Amino acid sequence: MGRKLLVALALCAVLAIGAAAIASAASVTIQAGNLVTTFGGTAIPKSMPKDEYVPVSTNIFGKIKTNDGTHPSALREVVVDIDKDVKINVKGLSFCTAGKLEARDTKAANAVCGDTTLGSGIAHVEIAFPEQPPILVTSPLTVFNGGEQGGKVKLLIHVYITVPVPAAIVTQVTIQRKGTGVHSVSKIPVTAGGSGSAIDFKFKLGRTYTYKGKRVGYFEAKCPDGKFKVTTPKILFKNEAKEPGVAAQTVLDGSLFVPCTPKG
Repeated sequence: MGRKLLVALALCAVLAIGAAAIASAASVTIQAGNLVTTFGGTAIPKSMPKDEYVPVSTNIFGKIKTNDGTHPSALREVVVDIDKDVKINVKGLSFCTAGKLEARDTKAANAVCGDTTLGSGIAHVEIAFPEQPPILVTSPLTVFNGGEQGGKVKLLIHVYITVPVPAAIVTQVTIQRKGTGVHSVSKIPVTAGGSGSAIDFKFKLGRTYTYKGKRVGYFEAKCPDGKFKVTTPKILFKNEAKEPGVAAQTVLDGSLFVPCTPKG
């Protein structure tokens, strides 16, 4: 398996828009330039019916570092396409907006949008100012439903940092049906004026709720043939802290088949 293919697998787990939710427990460590990345996810349940969509959830973790001890480039955008055996439900589910989250700490964000929560965990961000030791910032990570408009579903990932000034980081994931599959674009905002990079995270994602008298899942999947095709046309890192000797940006792409266990 090539390096780009492994990177694609890892970053699909980060996004958690379906691939990690339907895969068996897995993790992978790969290197791209001076970046060393480890990502993984554990599916609940691990097996799914061949012909019927069922709710799924996942535990997701990841780590980004460098092999030379320098500040890592920042993950800024990821595009992911997943086949038709994965879907997302939001009908009847309360939703939040990015505007309600962008100026709020974690407690305040949960106060205004708590009924839209899809998952939670923890994240660490490294802030690297010129000629200063890096600063490690810890934050709760909360995932909110951003609703649906014009056939596009939004996922909002909220992290709150306190250095150099208190600020919310809200990553928006836009998801839509495209052809026979699911297409998503994740936009990670600039952090601390370009001095901040995510270095690790872990969270659980998934929710069931009742819609028109039926229990449904935010994520649902079926497994007719033991695999799900995932492609990542664009995975973008940017050297916003301007680390010497590191490319201004690194763009990766790839494709893979994520295994699942059919039953029934």
